[in-house]
Amino acid sequence: MSEFEPILLTLPSLAPSLAVEIIPYGLTFHRIFVQADGRTHDIVIGPEDPRGHITQKYTNTIIGRYANRVPVGTHAIERNGVKAEVIAKLNEGTRVSLHGGPIGFDSLAWTHLTPNLPPTLFTEAELAHLPPLSSAATYGIFRLVSPDGDQGYPGELTTEVLIALVPPAEQERKYLEKGQTAAGAEWDLGSIVYVYRAKLDKGVTPVNLTQHWGFNLEASLKDGKDTLSVKNHHITMKADRIVARDADSLNTGKFINVSDATEHLHEGQKIGDKYPKLGYDDYYAFTPQKIKIPKRFPVSEFTPKFDLLEDVLIPSGTGGVTRGDRPEPVVELSSETSGLKLIFETNQDGAMFYSNAWADPTKGARKKIHGGSGIKDHGDGYVPGTAAFLEFHDILAAFLDPAKQNGNDTLLTSNEVYHNYVRCDVRFRQPAT
Repeated sequence: MSEFEPILLTLPSLAPSLAVEIIPYGLTFHRIFVQADGRTHDIVIGPEDPRGHITQKYTNTIIGRYANRVPVGTHAIERNGVKAEVIAKLNEGTRVSLHGGPIGFDSLAWTHLTPNLPPTLFTEAELAHLPPLSSAATYGIFRLVSPDGDQGYPGELTTEVLIALVPPAEQERKYLEKGQTAAGAEWDLGSIVYVYRAKLDKGVTPVNLTQHWGFNLEASLKDGKDTLSVKNHHITMKADRIVARDADSLNTGKFINVSDATEHLHEGQKIGDKYPKLGYDDYYAFTPQKIKIPKRFPVSEFTPKFDLLEDVLIPSGTGGVTRGDRPEPVVELSSETSGLKLIFETNQDGAMFYSNAWADPTKGARKKIHGGSGIKDHGDGYVPGTAAFLEFHDILAAFLDPAKQNGNDTLLTSNEVYHNYVRCDVRFRQPAT
């Protein structure tokens, strides 16, 4: 299979409410299809041609080994007495190693696993929650092996990623009657789940993975410039601080309280209400809550009965379905115009919110379903403010902070397994007329 040939995952239905196209190159969410109210939406921006991701970088791809920005140079690292060195390589400006280095996980072909090539980082108990693979798959598991020294990072790192669609619980759907003008009831369309697992062969290495996906819940309406912008989307982020960064966007080790910078206080308002001059490109640290799902666990616990997937794969619904050990949602993104809402939960400490502020419409391509020609460098690409990128990961360059040593330091030793998950519940409310 070509690394650019889309792999379709879909909920089991003649007209599925939720489907995604994954391309192995960069483990990319090429399309996320949502069907509601007789319309088909593709809720992520990006190129029409899967090969467009080669140059239209960081558009719905995985990021690794290390998300965001790290200062270039040699860094000594240590976790639980295990020591190594990272040689962060330059690929932005004069001081910055961005998104894992010049050839990050976003630029590599991932292997789609099969029954003949099964996963090794998901247990028998966890795989039992997934249906048998068929031509109409609801999930896929992918693998990448990063060799020792890759982009300056020590140790051979094996990463496996589960991407799954979870159907909603049974529920009654009521559409508006003719003449009704109020918004209809909200219901669940299903959930998108990704789970990152990683294992190191020896020593210690930094690991901080994320999905660099950019959402637009109105672009498929193709109803003028307003629906191409996300400034009318409503956003809630349960965050109390943003990371203070320097002129090269490197972490200074300090925070800014959102109460002191109210443009970063997102409590359901429109993104455009207090839109900064240069748009949004900030890391939000979530308000602390007790999270029972670990970010790493000892290899000694990784037995056939070990299971961190059961609760994560519970169908969403309005009928009081238990959350189990899952934390409360931390981000909501919604559109009154399309009626779509995304609700995110994770075991990560925060998220980058980027409003596509540096987009250049003369470069790249815009999808035809979003009103573009789909032709690269045709002059009708995405403009600034056309996406809400929500990248869930731990604190920027945390392994350089002595205060985090042996704690939440984003380091992984060979006697641990990395575990990072994000769940996105997709909902719909028929818009008011």
